[in-house]
Amino acid sequence: MIHWFRWFLACGLLLAPLYPAAAAPLPVFVSILPQKCVVERVGGDHVRVSVLVGPGQSPATFEPRPRQMAALARARLYYRIGVPFESVWMERIRAANPHLSILDARDGIALRRIDAAPGSHHGDRDAPRDDPHIWLSPERLKAMAARLRDRLIELDPAHAADYRANTAAFIADLDDLQQRIRQRLAGLKQRSFMVFHPSWGYFADEFGLRQIPIESEGKAPGAATLARLTGLARQQGIRVIFVQPQFDQTRARAVARAIGARLVTIDALAGDCIDNLQRVADAIAGGADGR
Repeated sequence: MIHWFRWFLACGLLLAPLYPAAAAPLPVFVSILPQKCVVERVGGDHVRVSVLVGPGQSPATFEPRPRQMAALARARLYYRIGVPFESVWMERIRAANPHLSILDARDGIALRRIDAAPGSHHGDRDAPRDDPHIWLSPERLKAMAARLRDRLIELDPAHAADYRANTAAFIADLDDLQQRIRQRLAGLKQRSFMVFHPSWGYFADEFGLRQIPIESEGKAPGAATLARLTGLARQQGIRVIFVQPQFDQTRARAVARAIGARLVTIDALAGDCIDNLQRVADAIAGGADGR
């Protein structure tokens, strides 16, 4: 019996090099939760994704914790997207991790200017900035996935076929999502919707809608702007104001009270990037129908 055990042990040692351990997943960092969805759909089992801005946190005020900065030293890829905290922290992240590959999700995508509240005015220092919310448009999600696929193949060519297959499946799901949303919104006569924070410009552009924001460039509206918004909402028969859980809702409540509207929460930072857009389309359609 001992001889048989030794024989099996020897065979195992000889055969071990023929079956190497699976490669560890590629460590990828992203700024916000919707990007995690994109990276996991494209990368599959070959990536391990860490998110800096967690649930309930705002990308406008976020600061990375020391343990997050330490973990970044082990990352192979940082996938940025243009949210506010990056303007302060990306150079620090780059300086601390000179070998880190950095991919900007906005590369190759035509950016729109972020919407301002009707009638608000900007000085030279307050000119509207580029709108970073590209993940809220299925068409732009497709472009993001294709660029990410190419970078993952550069970093991990051994799994190129999987990255290509995963991306094709993700794009097919986005094609289906676009069709479902167009059908859901096709019959709307009221195609304007009011939001507190102007996150939904790309979504509105893609599906023939118009978002009317209450906030402009992170600034709450003054009395004149509030009066203008109230009049516009009454004129257009708007009965729903959409708010995000990451922002104070005091001003939105003031407009809602003035026009007899209700607040409905939609989350631009939800992690389920496909299902969330379907929920938003349903909410906008329901709001336009008065439900």
